[in-house]
Amino acid sequence: MAAAVVKLLVFSLLFGLVVSQIPRRERPKNREKPTQRTTKPPVIDDEDDDGTASECPEPSGFFADADQCDKYYACTDGAIEERLCPDGMVFNDYDINVEKCDLPYNIDCSKRSKLQTPIPSNNCPRQNGYFGHADAHICDKFFYCVGGHDNMYTCPAGLVFNPKTGICTWADEAGRTGCSSEEVFQFSCPKVNESIAVTHPRYSDPEDCQYFYVCINGDTARRNGCKLGQVFNEATKSCDWPRNVPECSDFYKDRLTDEQLEELENPKTTTPRIKKKGTPASRRRPSRPTARRVVEEEEEEEE
Repeated sequence: MAAAVVKLLVFSLLFGLVVSQIPRRERPKNREKPTQRTTKPPVIDDEDDDGTASECPEPSGFFADADQCDKYYACTDGAIEERLCPDGMVFNDYDINVEKCDLPYNIDCSKRSKLQTPIPSNNCPRQNGYFGHADAHICDKFFYCVGGHDNMYTCPAGLVFNPKTGICTWADEAGRTGCSSEEVFQFSCPKVNESIAVTHPRYSDPEDCQYFYVCINGDTARRNGCKLGQVFNEATKSCDWPRNVPECSDFYKDRLTDEQLEELENPKTTTPRIKKKGTPASRRRPSRPTARRVVEEEEEEEE
């Protein structure tokens, strides 16, 4: 019995020694279940890292940039080339078959409002386009710039330059700070009741007999003028001859002679030449005999 116990103890010691030599696996420190990771699908970008398009929408044509209004792409058989309009102009994307840069007044750039860095020069904020005078209070003059060279123009009397449209318009339409009708012409429409306001009343220009103001709906002044030789008649609210407006009878004294005024008021009429009825027969002899003449000659030969 004692021998059996000794054998059992020896076997236990040997088994423990063998088990201790087997390498143990490292258990994970965190027994929590790993969270599931969602892999997003790759984003296909039509533009390279530098912001240029990498693919042509169609094999050939001209296509606008998605963000910059003066940038576009020329595609030829699938090959793409980035191009840029001259400074101050934008790409006209109305027809993919036409490569055209246009003035921004003609193109809607609201969805691609970025532009290239301006290249300013004398009186030209950009190299090309129409620009108002640098002095905000000079409202009727503007510059037309071509390749950085400026050309100054003056709006017709009564109008101001509108930077939103690039043309001369009424002051109230331009909406420029410092260029309202009151500020430009130093005139304000008199306050009147609604029944008169709806007639767009007229008022003479206190500084110039040839001009007058039309108050749109009684409150927005627009300056208009009479034709050469006439003045505004406050009594009739219309243009008239100076002799009928005592306060303006001498307005053209140093500008036109009495003879010139007379000719403007009573222009000479020329009697139109009346063409006589009937057209005289042409005296030119025919270059070849007519059929009737040939027949007559043949009959004479037979006789």
